Amino acid sequence: MDREAARTLCDQLSEAVTGRREFCDTVGVQRPDGSYVVARRRADSAGHRKVFDQFAALRQLYDDLPERFGADDVSTAGVTGGRRHLLVRHFVEHPAFDCELAARQPLTARKTSDGADGGDSDTRQR
Repeated sequence: MDREAARTLCDQLSEAVTGRREFCDTVGVQRPDGSYVVARRRADSAGHRKVFDQFAALRQLYDDLPERFGADDVSTAGVTGGRRHLLVRHFVEHPAFDCELAARQPLTARKTSDGADGGDSDTRQR
């Protein structure tokens, strides 16, 4: 394999396991260590993001939510304040989660299917 082919393959592998995906209000970042970060778009402080050990932990949180859910339903250990709203918005925006915005006030989402596909952790920009 020549150097250029190796460099291309390295870039493709790196992109497959890491990445950043921006949505309207939120951002999802798959880190090289496997952790997944949900952050508020255009915000830099730690108060505007929630880090999960892996995307599967976010998926489990979503799966445990009722069919209609809001910020109060997302209140679990480590998820408080504005992060609760952030996660509801991320679930609505990320295509791996089958849900839609049901109401803006109070912020409420509704699952649109049973989510049997399990979603994916692909965070690459498409």
